[in-house]
Amino acid sequence: MRNSTLRRAVTAMVVAVCALTPAVSARAERDAADASTREVPGLREPVRLVVDRYGVPHLYARNTDDVFLAQGYNAARDRLFQLDLWRRRGLGLLSAAFGPRYVDQDRAARLLLYRGDMQREWAAYGPNTRRAVTAFVSGINAYIDWVDAHPEALPPEFRRLGHRPDRWRPEDVVRIRSHGLALNAYPEALRAAAMCANGQTAARALVKLEPAHEPRVPDGLDPCTVPADVLDTYLLGISSVTFDGVALRSEPPSPAPGGSNAWALAPSRTATGRPILAGDPHRATPAPALRYVAHLSAPGLDVIGAGEPVLPGISLGHNDRAAFSLTVFAADQEDLQVYRLHPDDPGRYRYRDRWVPFTTVREEVPVAGSTPRQVELTFSRHGPVLKVDAERGLAFGLRTAWSEPGAAPYLTGLDAMTARSYPEFAAKVRRWAAPPENLIYADTSGTIGWVPGALVPRRPRHDGLLPVPGDGRYEWDGFHDGAELPRVSNPKSGFIASANEYDMPDGHPVRVGYEWEPSARKERIEDVLSGSTRHTVPEMARLQRDQVDEYARRIVAVLRDIPSGDDPDTAAALRLLRDYDGTASADSAGAALFEPWLIGHLGPAFLARFMPAAVAARVPRADARQVIDALEHPERWFGADAVAVRDRLVQETLRAAYADVRGRLGADPAAWRWGSLHQALFANPLGDSVGPFPRGGSVTTVDASTYYRGFYRSQSGAAYRMVLDVGAWDNSTFVSAPGQSGDPSSPHYADLAAAWTSGAQVPLLYSAAAVARNTESVITLVPAASGRG
Repeated sequence: MRNSTLRRAVTAMVVAVCALTPAVSARAERDAADASTREVPGLREPVRLVVDRYGVPHLYARNTDDVFLAQGYNAARDRLFQLDLWRRRGLGLLSAAFGPRYVDQDRAARLLLYRGDMQREWAAYGPNTRRAVTAFVSGINAYIDWVDAHPEALPPEFRRLGHRPDRWRPEDVVRIRSHGLALNAYPEALRAAAMCANGQTAARALVKLEPAHEPRVPDGLDPCTVPADVLDTYLLGISSVTFDGVALRSEPPSPAPGGSNAWALAPSRTATGRPILAGDPHRATPAPALRYVAHLSAPGLDVIGAGEPVLPGISLGHNDRAAFSLTVFAADQEDLQVYRLHPDDPGRYRYRDRWVPFTTVREEVPVAGSTPRQVELTFSRHGPVLKVDAERGLAFGLRTAWSEPGAAPYLTGLDAMTARSYPEFAAKVRRWAAPPENLIYADTSGTIGWVPGALVPRRPRHDGLLPVPGDGRYEWDGFHDGAELPRVSNPKSGFIASANEYDMPDGHPVRVGYEWEPSARKERIEDVLSGSTRHTVPEMARLQRDQVDEYARRIVAVLRDIPSGDDPDTAAALRLLRDYDGTASADSAGAALFEPWLIGHLGPAFLARFMPAAVAARVPRADARQVIDALEHPERWFGADAVAVRDRLVQETLRAAYADVRGRLGADPAAWRWGSLHQALFANPLGDSVGPFPRGGSVTTVDASTYYRGFYRSQSGAAYRMVLDVGAWDNSTFVSAPGQSGDPSSPHYADLAAAWTSGAQVPLLYSAAAVARNTESVITLVPAASGRG
């Protein structure tokens, strides 16, 4: 990034942070009440809470119950509004705070809750999970009680919206399933629509299936009976909540899967002879961040890294011997079910030659400022019913692996983080259910490894790519044991990399799914890692920011043979792109045209050749692999006169894209910059956002950014990055943007945004000496005196 661009980015951050100054008085009140010693009900012994200069809390306890209680207390202290909103959205309690306009979303969320046996649920995790969750929730509640006694310390969001935080129960943590990544109900519905319109040709255009496969229409399914809005309730149930001023609105959910990068280097590949592990999960980029960095230290436990603010433990980081990170593993965990209703009684559906009743649950939804609402929740034997088409006599339901016991998102990481060897880590990950993840591992012995964790259904009669009749012919035959999934340790290459690509070994008997992210990021990472045996921590941090797009280079190579015709805009576009080197930097003029062309014009036009516009509009983005294949091998896609058809497609979409970008960035293409279009904004639910910043990268660069056509604000990316020097832990680095705190008036609300924007990282301090040298504040948490709280 050029210095001028960086200066603009930092200036934008300063302006954004300065805009938050009205809340400073609230922070001052809280600081005044934040004495160096704090009584906390439930603690058995004192806990030292040390906050370092980067906002990372280091919790030093004398037993693990206290460290998890202190973790919950501190999470609430830094992120109380985020935690409260997470719980309300997940449990279907938004209306209780914000009024009747959220009743529909509350109903949708309640359909997606875990409703099984709680004893089986707790037993499915590690042996101490229930105890840790109970302590963590007790810590949250202790802080809520403290805020009740010190109303001046209530976070400003509560005062602006006029509500109070609710107390938690341990069951709240595990019952909520709608905050995790899940696959593949949306593609099933989309594929049904595409196949209804144009059969296998349209299905092929949607996504490249790996391994190569042709979707099979289940016997008894008419794809044309699957309505376009079949998943509206499901999507509403997983929607995030944002605010416009103090008026609530629901943010449209993204049906596209997330991504991530992670890799581990063996000692033979590093300059120090120690392993290096790097990880950068790609998720939405709000303020505050979806990850929270913490250090938990107690007898038998000394672990640091990032985790979910609402969960005990961490999911990406290290203990004193082992490091670990994760990326999405595209296991198919969802099936849409189509039920035939009884012609005279829509309360029953056909199952195994009988008419069986749905189960209806009636619940009361409390509503702020109004009377409670009664809602009906309907379930089949497979799960929630999402839609009823009375005219056709059909109902549509959802079966998921993530509604099984032990599938609360990321919670298995609480046990996995304590592993001190690869065999122990692999054994703990065996019970990992959801979301499906690749777990990347390295330890001080020099071992590196990969273990996928996912609860994978056995589908003996269908491939999971289309909805199935819910009449009993397409039942799952249980689940694969985690030990059936492949794993790798200490490969001859000296490194392991994962970037959401198809990574199942050829011929492996377990079929986990067919819909994987493109391999471009993985290939670029492997290319860099294989080029040296002297890699360092700073080099790996630079690789996390790599913006070379090999797919763009392949497309540009095709353009050299495309005639420009008589249109001056097409000729100008071809001249600009033929000089594009495929590096999607924020300062690139070539990327400023290439990315809008590919995502906003070429991709949609490609899809429109194979399916109706209404179906193509539901596709978040065209699969770059299929677009590239059509450009490189037009005869496979375009029939007679394929090359001429391909050339016209390119010319017409380039002309439209050039006019589009000119309208946004001006008439001089030499002045165009990708970062002038493509922006990163860390959006706060109440508008106290950080940014925007010029943003480089693309969907298929290592520094990945997901955005949608016509709207170039980055929707997801690596807000958290870490590079771990395994064994010399204080050399490790991280960045978590925009900052650690959820309080807009805190110095740690946006202090890491400038580092993130410039590509820098800060130390991930671990040893007591390093933490002491960088201590910003210390609070001693002590057991509450008898009779006090």
